[in-house]
Amino acid sequence: MIDSKYLTPKQIVEELDKYIIGQYEAKRNVAIALRNRWRRMHVKSDIQNEIVPNNILMIGATGVGKTEIARRLAKIADAPFVKVEASKFTEVGYVGRDVESMVRDLVEQSVTLVKAGKKEAVKEKAAQAVEDIILDALIPPLRQQPVRNQGFSSTDSSSQGIPEGDLELNERTRNHFREKIRNGEMEERKIEINIKGSSGANVGMVGAGMMDEVSMMNLQEMINGMLPKKSKKRKVTVGEARKMLLEEEASKLIDMDEVKEEAIRRAEEAGIIFIDEIDKIASGGKKGGGGPDVSREGVQRDLLPIVEGSSVNTKYGVIKTDHVLFVAAGAFHISKPSDLIPELQGRFPIRVELDNLTKEDFIRILKEPKNALTKQYLALFEAEGVKIDFSDEAIDEIANMAFTINAEIENIGARRLHTVMSKLLNEFLFDVPDKIAQNTHIEINADMVRTKLSGLIKNRDLSEYIL
Repeated sequence: MIDSKYLTPKQIVEELDKYIIGQYEAKRNVAIALRNRWRRMHVKSDIQNEIVPNNILMIGATGVGKTEIARRLAKIADAPFVKVEASKFTEVGYVGRDVESMVRDLVEQSVTLVKAGKKEAVKEKAAQAVEDIILDALIPPLRQQPVRNQGFSSTDSSSQGIPEGDLELNERTRNHFREKIRNGEMEERKIEINIKGSSGANVGMVGAGMMDEVSMMNLQEMINGMLPKKSKKRKVTVGEARKMLLEEEASKLIDMDEVKEEAIRRAEEAGIIFIDEIDKIASGGKKGGGGPDVSREGVQRDLLPIVEGSSVNTKYGVIKTDHVLFVAAGAFHISKPSDLIPELQGRFPIRVELDNLTKEDFIRILKEPKNALTKQYLALFEAEGVKIDFSDEAIDEIANMAFTINAEIENIGARRLHTVMSKLLNEFLFDVPDKIAQNTHIEINADMVRTKLSGLIKNRDLSEYIL
């Protein structure tokens, strides 16, 4: 991965271009937002803490790339990233998910990222420890034990009946087996190892109601830390043992206090929270009254302090959200961005309208991205030893079919391509390898596309295909 610390906005857009077709304005704005985070971290004066991120509101129909832009941005930045749906939150006082949970999820994601990085750093040391455990299980070492004799201690092997020759032979045998382990010759040999399990049962409280979730998590973590972890013996192959033990040994070499501290800092400075379907909590233009609109406005008011910048308790410590980047998105078919409460509107100063996808966009989406659908299907068939090719005319026809269905029935953007490609190729996928053998060459042309998909436009009930 390219070091994101030195990516310019232009380079960020180029990285996004590998996966997302079009939407240049949206890419441009998120690229500037990402680069500004690095710029803020390198500001030398006291004003550094006063520089707040320019949160972004993306407006566009489903399937035009809003979520994908945010997700790819997080991968480029190697930053903690959480995607939430605003419609899943409930106003404080109602039973349901509270808005602070997205910040706690962000910290969890950050802890996972930091732990992965730390484990990578101690990978060699952990692998050495695992090798020693496996070797001990295969060829236990002969150890010289001190014995007491008339007030004197001795570690002389001869006093315990272990000749020096036996010790040397044991050591040579162990070295021989160590080489075999390293060469992968012992992967299927069965050995018995100790595997540590969980420390205990979860804590539950009947009737806790709206009791502070964080307090419960902290209590659970404290109890788990106090209870000794149970270990059990398991007979597994050397290959399986290596996988099981590597995680355990790497965890022993990591300072969790250091992980928590770095994870909180990373979430605060680089975290990205993507709030999807924010239009679902807009009032839809109605003012006053009761019912669902009141609850929607309540969720907006609960979101406001989080987006403005506040402190949230998590089981890893307190996190400040002042510099977390919030990217919100919505189709706004029924409501408008101006239907959000003014205070929340003000916290998303950058507004970007994403374009509806054209037939030409669909053609490019099918051919150009690194994860293009045609490339995915090529890989799936290749796994079975079958080659599949798409002619340019076939791709043109697939794009035309997807665009027409979107226009006539329901516009679900690029997701429609999944519908069309699935309908086109599922019969082949079912017949491989029973009827379609290895080394078969399948050519997808325009006539085949029209024949196989002829009933798709006529059938107006596409619910079984809509993703």
